[in-house]
Amino acid sequence: MRPEIAVLDVQGQYRVYTEFYRADAAEKTIILINGSLATTASFAQTVRNLHPQFNVVLYDQPYAGKSKPHNRQERLISKEDEAHILLELIEHFRCDHVMSFSWGGACTLLALAHQPRLVKKAVVSSFSPIINEPMRDYLERGCKYLAACDRYQVGNLVNDTIGKHLPSLFKRFNYRHVSSLDSHEYAQMHFHINQVLQHDLERALKGARNIDIPVLFINGDRDEYTTVEDARHFGQHVGKSHFSVIRDAGHFLDMENKNACEDTRNVMLDFLKPTVRESRQPSYSFMQQGQHAVAI
Repeated sequence: MRPEIAVLDVQGQYRVYTEFYRADAAEKTIILINGSLATTASFAQTVRNLHPQFNVVLYDQPYAGKSKPHNRQERLISKEDEAHILLELIEHFRCDHVMSFSWGGACTLLALAHQPRLVKKAVVSSFSPIINEPMRDYLERGCKYLAACDRYQVGNLVNDTIGKHLPSLFKRFNYRHVSSLDSHEYAQMHFHINQVLQHDLERALKGARNIDIPVLFINGDRDEYTTVEDARHFGQHVGKSHFSVIRDAGHFLDMENKNACEDTRNVMLDFLKPTVRESRQPSYSFMQQGQHAVAI
């Protein structure tokens, strides 16, 4: 399946690379929001899980991936900026649903707090409203390595912590991807981590009380960084919260093993469009050239 590719002007100041996977029979469109340091390539398996039941939209942040060459990188972008970019893309592609992974959940909650008129349901995966001790250690070490532009340490940190349950092929892709990033991408991630460590997450949670659509939170039972128990605290902030647990899965859910892939697909489809689950079995392959799983 080949996407329709476009580079869009957003807010008159950013150029955003997008991929639109059109499905002629699909009635709804879903947009996917990356975790930090990740690009559209990270969602290769998720696209296979959702298409052709849905039209699927992917995009790279202005500082990352295939958006990077189209922007000057003159200033750092906040999570609020990312939320407004997402809102504009939702309008452009007329998205009915959103689905985020890891720290993509922060800008997603900020965007949903604006109650975008088109969005009917959201899925937030591998995210938590609590910075527990393993996550704090991970973020603090990440902050140190990013500030020093230490590519070796950043690559190993991701694979040794949130990526510990990934197959070795994904770990190699992760390391290759992280170690080749530009210094401005490291600076951008350093900025975001500092925002999180300085309680920026509380602003997203305060705004989350305005969210008036059903939101499904998905977490792996082996994920010690965004745990199932911690994620359930979203029920105190999002009125229409739903929760699902993926057994034998860590932070990266559908990328880690075949059963986790199928279970993740099933819970998403049961939530978004309950009648389509039986229509086909998901294809599952790690051999996607250039695919990576990172999210800091």
